[in-house]
Amino acid sequence: MLRFFKRDRKEDIAHTQDAVQPSRDRWFGRILNVLRSSKLDDALWEELEEILISSDVGVETSLRIIEELKDTVKDRGLESGEEMFESLKDSLVAGMEPENAESVWVDETDLKGPYVILMVGVNGVGKTTSIAKLAHHFTQEGKKVILGAGDTFRAAAAEQLEILGKQIGVDVIRHEAGGDPGAVAFDAYQAGKARGADVLIIDTAGRLHTKSNLMEELRKVRRVLGRLEPRAPHQVILTLDATTGLNGLAQAKSFKDAVNCTGIFLAKLDGTSRGGIVLAIKQELQVPILFIGTGEGFTDMAPFDTRDFVESLLAPVN
Repeated sequence: MLRFFKRDRKEDIAHTQDAVQPSRDRWFGRILNVLRSSKLDDALWEELEEILISSDVGVETSLRIIEELKDTVKDRGLESGEEMFESLKDSLVAGMEPENAESVWVDETDLKGPYVILMVGVNGVGKTTSIAKLAHHFTQEGKKVILGAGDTFRAAAAEQLEILGKQIGVDVIRHEAGGDPGAVAFDAYQAGKARGADVLIIDTAGRLHTKSNLMEELRKVRRVLGRLEPRAPHQVILTLDATTGLNGLAQAKSFKDAVNCTGIFLAKLDGTSRGGIVLAIKQELQVPILFIGTGEGFTDMAPFDTRDFVESLLAPVN
């Protein structure tokens, strides 16, 4: 990913800081002062637990974080609030790091066709906007991008993608409403290969008559792409809406089980004060967060960096 998805690090940190500001101001920015001003007693741990649970970290994950911090304080003999604070940050970083962060990315230099990203998620989570952000970034990096309008179920989905495609300056492959998404994926891949595209991003439906229909449709799209290129899709990115908090995790599990998601685009992180959902995602889904949405513009996104996120989220509030 590091070669394939290049960004300005200062810009990424700035985007991350802006995205977590509501969560930092409301909850996490209080943690250092709590650790500094309180005795190591039950009242401190209860206040820390309240901060974590209230920010949508989740009960199970919150309790695990606190127990790990208690053990570290005891084992290392930590006494100052600053020492406990640094230990907490290190623990959060370690808990969110994928076992092998680079293993989820295929080296694009040896591909015979486009690098295929399949975007999945329910309607309304910001999936189409997230597609546009990725497409815009790749075009700014000099990559040729094609979009596949694989959501043939939702009214005007293809039209919306076409409008965004024109704004970004990329081609969109679409069929008529109600068409076969597998056929769209097939045509989009063939068009991408014929036109020398570097990246193909395929939109998918977020809702059908039943959940089983939706999941089977997504599996079919995967099979079609796999016949065209054995490793395709190279990424299956699940878009989650950060503002839904823990409520979105049940839906996320369904997608993960059905299509083996390789990563998450966490949209609308700037629109919630419950950014603790990021900590819960790793615990509940065991899928790495790859990108965060930090606003409504095409450039309002950042690759997810665990250390930058934790440092930004826990930055003290005066």
